[in-house]
Amino acid sequence: MLKNILSKTGKMLSYALKNETVLSAAIILAAVSAFFVKPDKQYLGYIDIRTLSLLFSLMAVMAGFQSTGVFGIMAERLIKRVHSIKGLVLIQVMLCFFFSMLITNDVALLTFVPFTLEVLDMLGGETKRRWLIRVTVMQTVAANLGSMLTPIGNPQNLYLQGISGLGIAEFMLLMLPYAAASLFLILIWISLTGGKEKADISLFKPRKITDKRKIAVYSALFVLCLMSVVRVIDHKITLVTVAVIMAMADRRIFAKVDYTLLATFAAFFVFIGNMGRITVFSSYIGNIISGNECMVGILSSQLISNVPAALLLSGFTDNFKPLIIGVNLGGLGTLIASMASLITFKLVSRDNKSVRAQYMLYFTAANIIMLAALIGVYMIFGKHI
Repeated sequence: MLKNILSKTGKMLSYALKNETVLSAAIILAAVSAFFVKPDKQYLGYIDIRTLSLLFSLMAVMAGFQSTGVFGIMAERLIKRVHSIKGLVLIQVMLCFFFSMLITNDVALLTFVPFTLEVLDMLGGETKRRWLIRVTVMQTVAANLGSMLTPIGNPQNLYLQGISGLGIAEFMLLMLPYAAASLFLILIWISLTGGKEKADISLFKPRKITDKRKIAVYSALFVLCLMSVVRVIDHKITLVTVAVIMAMADRRIFAKVDYTLLATFAAFFVFIGNMGRITVFSSYIGNIISGNECMVGILSSQLISNVPAALLLSGFTDNFKPLIIGVNLGGLGTLIASMASLITFKLVSRDNKSVRAQYMLYFTAANIIMLAALIGVYMIFGKHI
C-alpha cells in the first residue's frame, strides 16, 4: 500500500517537474524560504487577493468567449476580404497584435494560430511550406508585443499595474512608445516579406455565430472585470458575479481556467514575502536592481520567463515603471521569455515536427532583432522615467 502511494506520488512529482516547471520552481522556492521565516500571521498578508481574483475572473471570461468561437468567426470574415498572401499575413498578424491587448497574448495565440494553420492547409503544401514558420513566428511576436500595451494584456501587467498604483491611462501612456514602435516594425516586416502572391480562398466558408446570448453575457462580464481593474467595482463583487453567472451559463468553463498560473502567483507571493523579511537578502537584491530595473527585467525574463521575473523583482524595488517596461520587452528573446511563445511552438510542432529546428532559428533571430530595436526605443524614451 505504502509502496503504491509513494510510486503515485513520485509520478505526480515527475509530471509536475516536467510539465509545470515554473509552478514547481515557485513551490520549491516558497517551501525553502519557509525554513528561514517560520509561518506566522504575516503570511496571510503576502497573497495579493485582488490580483488572483481578477486573474481568475478574466481567465474564466476569456474561456467563455473562446467556447463560443466568436474570435475565430471574426477572423474568418476578415480573411474572406483579401486575395493575396500579403493581405492574409497582415490580417493574421494584426489579429494577434490587437486582440492580445484585450484577450491576453496566450488566448490570442490559442485562437489565431490554429486558424492560420487551417488557412495554410487550404492554400496548399507549397504555400504552407514557404509561410508556416514566418507567419506563426510573427504572430507570436505580435501577440507578445501587442499585449504589453494594456494592464489586461498579460498576467504580469495586471499585477504590476495593481501594485504600482498606475491608472489604466497612465499605464498605457507608459507603454505606448514601445507598442507603436512594435507595430511599425511588424508592418515593415510584412511589407518586406509579404510578396505579391495571390491567395485563392474562394472555398473558405465562414461559420455563423450561433450563441449570441452567451456572447452578450460574456461581454457584460468582461466590462465588469474592466471596472474592477480601474477600481470602480470591488474585485470581490466581480469574482462572485463571474463565478455565479459562469456556473449558470456553462460550468465546463471552470475546467479551462489556468489554475497552475494562479498557484504559481500564490507561491511566488509567499517567497517574495519571506525574502522581504530577510534584511540582508532584500538589501543585496535591492542594490543590484536599483537603477537597473528595465535591463534586469529583460535579462531575468530570458531565463525564467517574464511573469515570474515580474513577481520576483517587484518585491525588491519601488521603481515600477522601468520594471514594467523591462519585463514586457523581456517577453522577446528566448522561447521561454514569454510562456505564451511555447503555445505557438507546440502547435507548429504538432502540425509538422520536421520544422522545429528551423522554427527555433527563425524565432530566435526575429526576437533578437525586435528586442534590440525596442531597447533602442527605451534608450530614447525611458531614460528619464
